[in-house]
Parts: sequence; C-alpha cells; structure tokens
Amino acid sequence: MDTDALEALRAECLQCARCGLAKTRSRVVFADGNPQAPLVIVGEGPGEEEDATGVPFVGRAGKLLDRVLLENAITRRWVYICNTVKCRASLIEGGRVSNRAPTAEETEACRPWLERQLQIVRPAVILCLGAPASNALIHKGFRMTQERGQWFTDIPYAPWVMASWHPAYVLRQGGDTHSRPRAELVADIDRCRKKVIEVRQQGGLLARGPARPEAPPEPEGGESLF
Repeated sequence: MDTDALEALRAECLQCARCGLAKTRSRVVFADGNPQAPLVIVGEGPGEEEDATGVPFVGRAGKLLDRVLLENAITRRWVYICNTVKCRASLIEGGRVSNRAPTAEETEACRPWLERQLQIVRPAVILCLGAPASNALIHKGFRMTQERGQWFTDIPYAPWVMASWHPAYVLRQGGDTHSRPRAELVADIDRCRKKVIEVRQQGGLLARGPARPEAPPEPEGGESLF
C-alpha cells in the first residue's frame, strides 16, 4: 500500500469543492482505521457527529458498528472505514440542521475520491453497508433484501465484495438488541473475516506484492484475525 499516495489523496480531498456540500460541511470525512487492513468497510456518508470530528462512523450508528465488529473480535485498527460521500449532506428544517441522503449528483461528484482511495488501499474484501454504498460499488438497483450477504467477485475494487445492513437501518429496525437485521450484520461481518483468513491462507494477499497488509497488532485478550 502506497502510504504517500494515500496521504496525498487525502490532502487533495480535504480541499474538494466539486459539489455544493463543500459550502455546508464543517469537515471532509476521509477515512478511519488501518489502510493496510485487508477488509474495507464502506458506508453512505457522514452525519452530524462525523462532520464535527472528521471521522466516519462515530455517532450512534458508528457505536453500533464498533460493537458488532467487536463481537467478531475485530477492532477499528484491523479495518479501514470510509464512505461513498465524504461530506455531510444536510438540510434546514424548523431552524435546525438535519441529515439527508446525498443526491445522485453529489454521490457522482464524490465517486472519483472513493475509487482512487480503493485503488490505493487495494483490499482483499469490501463490505458495503446499506443500499447507497452497494449501488455505488456493486451495481445500480441493488436489492438489499435479495442480495445482502452474497459474494460479488467481478468488482474492480476488490476480489470479494459483499453488502450488509447499515447500522443506522439496524437501529431503526429494533435498536441494538436482538433484531434480525442486527444478527445478519454480525453474521455478514463474520463471513468477511473468514474470507480474509481464507484468502490469506491461499496466498491471495501475499500475491498482491507491496499491497500485502501487515498483520495488525493483537488487541488485549484477543487473537489475531488476519
């Protein structure tokens, strides 16, 4: 993985003015985690907390993501997290600023950043969270109810790509308890973890040359996943 190229891309992205979100954002939310990790998680876009901190998935949905990752013995330092859109999409309702879904034009304007990001990181596995990320990376018209949890192997950004529920959707469907979407998200992350191990054992990561991710440090009381 070319660290200098990724840092140069990040610096360039922080100055982006390709769409109107540049006028309303507080911060560009580029990424979090370990860019050498073999697993990349891609969401839709930043919300209020992410806009304030410049870090993806730090709000309620992000806290749930951390918990379901931990249930699979994964921490953020073992994955790389980014979004299809780098700036918060917002609107003013009743004098308050609220989140909204990015428009197709905003998503398309941001697409080159994501593509270049993934080309540099070169993960073995990508997990798309939610329909917007799946539409952007897998195919348009992605159907979460029918295609979630399936492997897609013809995607240029990684050998193995899967989609699962966005943590925000899980929260809307019953919260952080024992809902079916939550269980499916946990199971999908486990499948991604096992796929990374499988690819490494088969030499797939080793064959990637300089982009082969180093094994992340082991967390306290945990075993190395990758």
